[in-house]
Amino acid sequence: MIHQDKEVKNIKSKPKSSCCCSHDEPVHTENDGHDHGHDHEHNTERSWFKLFLPAIISFVLLLIGIVFDNYVPQSWFTGYVRAIWYAIAYLPVGLPVLKEAYESIVKGDVFSEFFLMCIATIGAFAIGEYPEGVAVMLFYTIGETFQGMAVTRAKSSIKNLLDQRPDEVHILENNTAVKVKAKEVQIGAVIQLKAGEKLGLDGELLSDSASFNTAALTGESKPDTKKKGETVLAGMINGNTIAEIKVTTAYNDSKLSKILELVQNATTKKAPAELFIRKFAKIYTPIVVYLAIAICLVPMLFVDHYVFSDWLYRALVFLVISCPCALVISIPLGYFGGIGAASKNGILFKGSNFLDSISTIQNVVVDKTGTMTEGVFKVQEVVVKPEFDKEEILKLVNALESRSTHPVATAIHNHVGQIDPSVELKDIEEISGHGLKASYNGKDLHVGNFKLLDKFNIPYNIDPSSIVYTTIAIAYDGKFAGYLTIADEIKEDAKETVSKLKSLGVKLTMLSGDKTNVVQFVADKLGITKAFGDLLPEDKVKKVNEIKAKNETIAFVGDGVNDAPVIALSTVGIAMGGLGSDAAIETADVVIQDDKPSKIAMAINIGKQTKKIVWQNIILAFVVKAFVLILGAGGLATMWEAVFADVGVALLAILNAVRIQKMRF
Repeated sequence: MIHQDKEVKNIKSKPKSSCCCSHDEPVHTENDGHDHGHDHEHNTERSWFKLFLPAIISFVLLLIGIVFDNYVPQSWFTGYVRAIWYAIAYLPVGLPVLKEAYESIVKGDVFSEFFLMCIATIGAFAIGEYPEGVAVMLFYTIGETFQGMAVTRAKSSIKNLLDQRPDEVHILENNTAVKVKAKEVQIGAVIQLKAGEKLGLDGELLSDSASFNTAALTGESKPDTKKKGETVLAGMINGNTIAEIKVTTAYNDSKLSKILELVQNATTKKAPAELFIRKFAKIYTPIVVYLAIAICLVPMLFVDHYVFSDWLYRALVFLVISCPCALVISIPLGYFGGIGAASKNGILFKGSNFLDSISTIQNVVVDKTGTMTEGVFKVQEVVVKPEFDKEEILKLVNALESRSTHPVATAIHNHVGQIDPSVELKDIEEISGHGLKASYNGKDLHVGNFKLLDKFNIPYNIDPSSIVYTTIAIAYDGKFAGYLTIADEIKEDAKETVSKLKSLGVKLTMLSGDKTNVVQFVADKLGITKAFGDLLPEDKVKKVNEIKAKNETIAFVGDGVNDAPVIALSTVGIAMGGLGSDAAIETADVVIQDDKPSKIAMAINIGKQTKKIVWQNIILAFVVKAFVLILGAGGLATMWEAVFADVGVALLAILNAVRIQKMRF
């Protein structure tokens, strides 16, 4: 839009494209996401009135002029008086465009849409078609203003996300709450968070429990109750009690900071259709100008009764019709709308190119733990042979597993309790892919999988494949002492995810480092036919490469550090952003903030709907413009048809593009 563009310059980092409506530039949020540009100004009726005021003045003057021309008999509204009247009507909407055209020419961008509109409307004045000259610029300006409103609406969900990080927090110093800048808070400080306040930094909950609204991160507004010791993230809103949180992450490294960075950079990665249209506009616009000159001048060589003003009028009509605004605006807006709709649902796309890619996915390969299951292990069963002291064995296992950061170790610790300080283990050794080994009172202790016992030739009298849960084998003093079974709960929407993906025609495969019978057990429960277990990270890479060898597109969904290689290898990498590792989140192309697998199908659906809308707009713009261009060149279209072909089609395309914001996925 003409007037609004000036106000949005402070949130753009790139120069304008050949179209005046380059609203596809990235949203930059200097000052930590609080540079709101003009958006807040538009929240009042007064601001909207101010925005439309130039168009209202021009419209009133144009209407009065048309009345004098056609309905009120008089003799004074002719000649210079009439020309001056329409010139005054033209200035409120025309001056900003003339200024922008001049600035574009100074920068070396001669063939901008501003330039086209100036030639067309000044040309109309030159041949005495004053009302049409004013009308073209008036409707063009109204169209651009509505486009700006559409862009603002498309940005709103992303802008809301960017507003979620508070600048200040209250930290406890000598039991007194002191307000400080969030950036200045050190790791280890304790934040006092009152009811209704947003958390500014990631931390660990010190209070016994607290309820948080996590909508800023997940798109889900229902309360999430956290218990003492659990992680809480920046952007979460405290419920109805005062909570204390120990800061564990610096301001710039918080999960929300990383999300904001992803969102800010998302629009810099263009989809192929966007890149094509931008290149197309740069070539197309000068060609159109030269064709318009040809339409005006070439007929004098072939037409017997050549009238310059008639052919100039046709050329001007041709220029107005040819403006590529509908394409240059509606296509990026469609993708921007898709990114906004996704972020509103807790799905972050790192670029519009990934919206395109995910719409064509044929295979979804999922990790098991943390993706289709909760990633929170619990001890299900403890079996210790009668000749061993169960309490002592568990005490030793707990002490040895405390040296590991694996979720299994956490599950054992939660089951057994505090580590006995009297247990002194020696010669502790981690055996990759097998487990842990140590010595206690001169006797060897082995804790791990059954391959660990095989490695040290320790016999056992059970069949490990008959146990469907993850099994931790225990041996002490060279003898099999027993085992623990540990299970991970399947996520409540995992089965629904499989059903939705199948309905989209997507093939599903599960890969996991867990043992094969556990993976197969989970896969059978979910209805996944292809499942593979006992995989190392390099084995997962091999499996993904086998699918890629069939020339099929793949989306890999994972959450761990060991998933980063396959996430990077796949067509679209998807990371679970709540529990996911930073490596997986940084490598991924799409981040699901609430760890819900059902968002995988939603992300694919958003991609498909976005692409459909973009192609609808491309076809609409090309068909209508081609038809009216032919009519204009043949003298069968007037400026009014030209206005429809330019502004009308742009508005239709934009209304179509913003539909995605209202869709339910």
